Amino acid sequence: MKYLVRDKIFAIGDDYWIEDESGRHAFLVDGKALRLRDTLELKDPAGTVLITLRQKMFSLRDTMTIERDDGPLATVRKKRLSLLRNHYRVTLVEGTELDVSGRILDREFTVEYDGELLAHVSRQWFRVRETYAVNVVREDADAALMIAVAVCVIRMSEKEREDD
Repeated sequence: MKYLVRDKIFAIGDDYWIEDESGRHAFLVDGKALRLRDTLELKDPAGTVLITLRQKMFSLRDTMTIERDDGPLATVRKKRLSLLRNHYRVTLVEGTELDVSGRILDREFTVEYDGELLAHVSRQWFRVRETYAVNVVREDADAALMIAVAVCVIRMSEKEREDD
């Protein structure tokens, strides 16, 4: 299943719908303003919060947390000892690790678990420059989590570029 995402949604304080490949509203991204940390909520069409993304504004190490049901679900960090510049590790609370690698700033990257493709993020399916898709390849993969991972690594990569 492919989900259509527009880059402009990531401004704090903005709300935006992510659509499925049929054009139906699949997720609402709610940017929470006036907080000590960047916070985004991913909601279902009924308004139920599925995932909360948080980044401390003044943290020493770039880390974002993904939360579900008011508890931690995963931590996203840049992989430090990687030959690839754009390589992130997602550690779920139960210990499972996902690898994210590719050209993050170009919106061309993959999310894998133990070498198996879970999701592919790409702009190639769209002509509009500020639009990309999160293609959740495995049917049993958590679509909300895959979108949250994509949002996290893009935000972190853009922040790193600004700091360089």
